[in-house]
Amino acid sequence: MTEPQARLLVHPLVVRVTHWINAFAMVCMVMSGWAIYNASPFFPFRFPVWATVGGWLGGSIAWHFAAMWLLCANGLLYLAYGIGRGHFRRKLLPVYPREVVRDAALALRFELPHDTGKYNAVQRALYLFVLALGVLLVASGLSIWKPVQFSWLTALFGGFDFARRVHFVAMAGVVGFVVVHLALVLLVPRTLLPMLTGRARRAHGTAHQRTQA
Repeated sequence: MTEPQARLLVHPLVVRVTHWINAFAMVCMVMSGWAIYNASPFFPFRFPVWATVGGWLGGSIAWHFAAMWLLCANGLLYLAYGIGRGHFRRKLLPVYPREVVRDAALALRFELPHDTGKYNAVQRALYLFVLALGVLLVASGLSIWKPVQFSWLTALFGGFDFARRVHFVAMAGVVGFVVVHLALVLLVPRTLLPMLTGRARRAHGTAHQRTQA
């Protein structure tokens, strides 16, 4: 006989709202950032116009700053919630290199089990990595935006030109994370609905493992 199932809370409202606001803001920032890069590229390539927003340099900068304030405010809310309510401690810690290697090997063989609402070692490592990239993006972005007012920060990055490269590499890391994230959603599509509704079905026998807010 099939075990009865219960719909359990796996993603609290704050996590869901900040996730989707973050996704929107990141897309705006990346596409506007690519347009800004195209105006003064430092690598031998440019991004296609269809992958940018703003229409011209001034418009792209306006998009970038608007998305920046949204992303920063949303990020601070998420950080405050994650630290204050223990969300990071429960969901993202601890991370052990041996477990990351083990789960990565299982994922490459498509043998990694998935329990909705719980992150495996690879996911925990990736989320911590992208949070660190977010801090690097903000710091390098400030050094580019206000190189005089934040001269000490610009100097820490090795000057304005090198800070631009750090900002670009950090952005590329975030884009890479998003690509992997979307690929995992495609491989395990049942993870998408809980990020919209907050709830997922789990076997009745495991109801005591209900995720806390």
